[in-house]
Amino acid sequence: MSQTHFGFQQVDESEKAGRVGAVFDSVAARYDLMNDLMSGGLHRVWKRFAVELARVRSTDRVLDLASGSGDLARAFAQRTPHVVMTDINAAMLLRGRDRMLDAGLDIPAVQCDAEALPFPDRSFDLVSVAFGLRNMTHKERALAEMHRVLRPGGRVLVLEFSQVWEPLRPFYDTYSFKVLPRLGALVAGDAESYRYLAESIRMHPDQEALAALLREAGFAAVRYHNLSAGVVALHLGYRY
Repeated sequence: MSQTHFGFQQVDESEKAGRVGAVFDSVAARYDLMNDLMSGGLHRVWKRFAVELARVRSTDRVLDLASGSGDLARAFAQRTPHVVMTDINAAMLLRGRDRMLDAGLDIPAVQCDAEALPFPDRSFDLVSVAFGLRNMTHKERALAEMHRVLRPGGRVLVLEFSQVWEPLRPFYDTYSFKVLPRLGALVAGDAESYRYLAESIRMHPDQEALAALLREAGFAAVRYHNLSAGVVALHLGYRY
């Protein structure tokens, strides 16, 4: 059986989705609080930047993958009524759905695997995924699915942790592997899940490698923006 990485561990491919699911089942209740604490609130700035570059129009159909607690989907739903939020994890999807209703927004919420999307070909103008691609077992399959469901002229938006500027790496490593698990233990009662999250960032393709994966999936005019010295990168591409 083929192997893949779960953080720094090697596991059977068939096991990864279940292990990732257990991580998000564990952190769902404190997910938003931990995002604010971990990033010092910067995740809100990163997402706002992504939403602005998406340039969503009122007629656009938007698919938000790995929606989590729904930050991007909620922002898009304020610009177009045609938004679908999805997540493979039921606990995270329910949390996102609840927050959406609290904001007075009623949009479809679909539990599904981004590697096998239950949507027709060429049915969306924008596909977005924020901080979810690195947790997918077969990133190339997920990107191919994003390409499949986009209409010609549609665009993909991938917001994800990436490779930080080299001089900052010692400080970033100390924070990731020393501070972050302790914060997870203190706030969420779960150090191991946040250790995995730090490890998964290191195993994720860097900026150029992810751009190459997008091109291999068929996307054109691929570009990326480094945010916060490369802590996060926003990749964009188009289906022609």
